[in-house]
Amino acid sequence: MKVIKRNGVEVDFTPEKIKNAISSANEEVNIMDQLTVREIEMIAIGLTNTFKFMNRSVSVEEIQDAVERRLMLSRSPEVARKYIRYRYDREKARKGNTTDDTVLTLIECNNEEIKQENSNKNSTIIPTQRDYIAGEVNKDLTRRKLLSKKIVNAHDKGIIHFHDADYFAQHSHNCDLVNIEDMLQNGTVISGTMIEKPHKFSTACNITTQIIAQVASSQYGGQSITLAHLAPFVDETRQKYRKDYGQLLSCMTQDDYYNFIEQLVKEDIVRGVQTIQYQVVTLMTTNGQAPFITVFMDINEVEDGQVRKDLAIIIEEVLKQRIQGVKNEVGEWITPAFPKLIYCLDENNARPGSEYYYLTELSAKCTAKRMVPDYISAKIMRELKGDVYTCMGCRSFLTPDRTTKNIAKAKNWKKGKKYYGRFNQGVVTINLVDVALTTVQLVGSYNDHRYNPSLIRKTFFDILDYRLEHLCYPALMARHKRLEGTSSDVAPILWQYGALARLEKGETIDKLLHGGYSTISLGYAGLYEAVKAITGESHTGGGKGFALQIMEGLNDACNRWKEKEDIDFSLYGTPLESTTYKFAKCLQKRFGIIPGVTDKNYITNSYHVHVTEEIDAFTKLKFESEFQALSPGGAISYVEVPNMNDNIPAVLSVIEFIYDNIMYAELNTKSDYCQECGYEGEIKIVKDESGKLVWECPNCGNRDQDKMNVARRTCGYIGTHYWNQGRTQEIADRVLHL
Repeated sequence: MKVIKRNGVEVDFTPEKIKNAISSANEEVNIMDQLTVREIEMIAIGLTNTFKFMNRSVSVEEIQDAVERRLMLSRSPEVARKYIRYRYDREKARKGNTTDDTVLTLIECNNEEIKQENSNKNSTIIPTQRDYIAGEVNKDLTRRKLLSKKIVNAHDKGIIHFHDADYFAQHSHNCDLVNIEDMLQNGTVISGTMIEKPHKFSTACNITTQIIAQVASSQYGGQSITLAHLAPFVDETRQKYRKDYGQLLSCMTQDDYYNFIEQLVKEDIVRGVQTIQYQVVTLMTTNGQAPFITVFMDINEVEDGQVRKDLAIIIEEVLKQRIQGVKNEVGEWITPAFPKLIYCLDENNARPGSEYYYLTELSAKCTAKRMVPDYISAKIMRELKGDVYTCMGCRSFLTPDRTTKNIAKAKNWKKGKKYYGRFNQGVVTINLVDVALTTVQLVGSYNDHRYNPSLIRKTFFDILDYRLEHLCYPALMARHKRLEGTSSDVAPILWQYGALARLEKGETIDKLLHGGYSTISLGYAGLYEAVKAITGESHTGGGKGFALQIMEGLNDACNRWKEKEDIDFSLYGTPLESTTYKFAKCLQKRFGIIPGVTDKNYITNSYHVHVTEEIDAFTKLKFESEFQALSPGGAISYVEVPNMNDNIPAVLSVIEFIYDNIMYAELNTKSDYCQECGYEGEIKIVKDESGKLVWECPNCGNRDQDKMNVARRTCGYIGTHYWNQGRTQEIADRVLHL
């Protein structure tokens, strides 16, 4: 068993330290009030067994809290008072340098919590460390100066989560859909250099990767682009080659000449797609990671004719190159995390016999091999949003366009079609499980002698409404107000040169924060556990009605705030990564271990069916589609499947079901590689001698994470740098749906 110290370092658990701490307090009291050696021994044994039952690493704070509670129940409260006083004095002495200690352990690569915070960051390299050091300073400033104590306390207790506090001090937003079309067609400026319209597809791809890197370094969230914005440059290439090689027409047949030109065009497409694939995975932004970039593939996003045919060729090449993968450091083909791919299903590609079904068949092979693309159903999206456009890769969706003027001064603006160039202001997530368990503490639950269904539900919604209005709303408005007054000068690539707007130098971005141009997200987590705590049933069963009521209540709050502020508040199914572990630990600390609710080291993302619940793929997707419709700010559903490389028809059947039933979904396959023995398949999760979850090759037993390549979906994006113990347990607990 492991202990995480205050500075993030992970060490072995030592029961003697508990005995020593109690003994020190014991010596400070009158001999008549002292505990015996045997009593101290029994306290230490009892606490040790409690911590082992948690099945995860425990923090020093959790140990000290448990010691306090146990001493208060002992026959000598005086010992408890001495222990508490000593702890308080030590806490006062530490307050001046906690940030310093954290930074030092980070630099020395000893901080386990930070090392496992983001599965797409390598915390041992200098750029990532630089970002984390800045983040620690940012968080300290945010906590002391920029947020109210009420919000900070709620965040610390896991009642809410104020996302990305390590970037909050800066005037930076979350994620966006980049207006690549405007930047490529009308020119842009990168690092003070004018970039004019390219005349070849491969050149357009090269400029696009430079834009991606610049955008990623000017914000803290993900970004999405569409291949439709690159498609017109294929014909630019074609016309250029016809001009360059026009003299050959006199010595070749017309068919041979055009075939020759098309071959040159195809080679340029291959080069361009390779540029995007390899540049994205090898680029490193200023926050020490590859850009969180999503590429949208919608064959119907361009007009029918030559440009659509060219887009089909681009999509085909993207899928072929992703199926191949990229080579790791030992030269083996593996699954890259980025760029994430999203494939749009519509009538002309979703069903066998349709015009572009061959692309869907190729995408199914890609999904089976590399876990992407994800799938958006154009049919369902039109029903829910009235239009079809991409989301950010994490799952964040913009609201439908309600702008009536070109307030961003984009050069490609069309009324009612403004999606690219819009962005999200940030996220605050409410922990629904804490709302439920606070309710249970006050008025009981389904298995309590105080059971009163109407009182329980009224109390739940009273607590929920209070936390929404007095914690979430002010926290979200703090995010909004932090962006108000921001000058376009802070990120020229975003605000002045077309990625999001073409504002004047010195102009503020304020008009982009209201009126529906941007969104701001109320996140939610743990719907399953909240319903389980109140009703005793899963939301796939008897708890479904209550679950839908909760979702409607959250949407009602967003609508109230939108009406009040003229800001598009939107309900967002939070893709918890490290926060799932934090919330679970906070719940265990506040409420103890409750079977079926807090007995895991994670809580469930958004509305999802619990990962351990036996359910088939089609039933799961159909069920979750109801909740996805109530999560307009962002939602994604997945099905967990085994190796599907030899069963592509089954993948295609799931894809067609997605088209008919749910807006946004994905298939989670396994695509790992052991560098020790060359094994390709699923690297397993096992417990080591201390009880910690580790990754192990089932073929050779290799447990060295530096000598294996593991890819798992964790929060919409694919992670490749491993996860904390909570998320690792969640991955291990997943059952197959197909």
